[in-house]
Amino acid sequence: MSLQTIDAKRASELIKSGAVIIDIRSQDEYKRKHIDGAICIPANEMIAEKIPANSTIIFSCLSGMRTKTNANHLSECACNCSEMYILDGGLNAWEKYGLPTISNAKCSLDIMRQVQIAAGSLILIGALLGFTLSSWFYLICAFVGAGLLFAGLSGFCGMAVLLMKMPWNKV
Repeated sequence: MSLQTIDAKRASELIKSGAVIIDIRSQDEYKRKHIDGAICIPANEMIAEKIPANSTIIFSCLSGMRTKTNANHLSECACNCSEMYILDGGLNAWEKYGLPTISNAKCSLDIMRQVQIAAGSLILIGALLGFTLSSWFYLICAFVGAGLLFAGLSGFCGMAVLLMKMPWNKV
């Protein structure tokens, strides 16, 4: 069974009729903001046993892109469901229609976004200082680049571990 896209208005009607909405984003993203009543099952943790059988399922993410990218995997995991859909435009479209969401502004950004912001800032600062003050500052760029390469190859991100220990990530 393939996954069809539906708009937020139709999704809302299906939910009122008993459909289940599954948010495939990470727990951190879900905690920050999600559709009221959505169940969080991150795409990388999705298995058939976690999805309610014989029900109508609507998969959602932030913009709809992640659900479309993972459509084959989601479809395989939801094989015991009567109907399956992708929320076109995800949470962004849901909010655009003015439908209810649960927000927690006190939650920190997703840890990978924090890594991207920190790494990007360090590389930009290193490049600017290297260009204006001393070429030795280019070592900052090289160090951060080597860390990102190592994280990609090994699956261990030291910057993420460090950022998780920061006070704003203690909830």
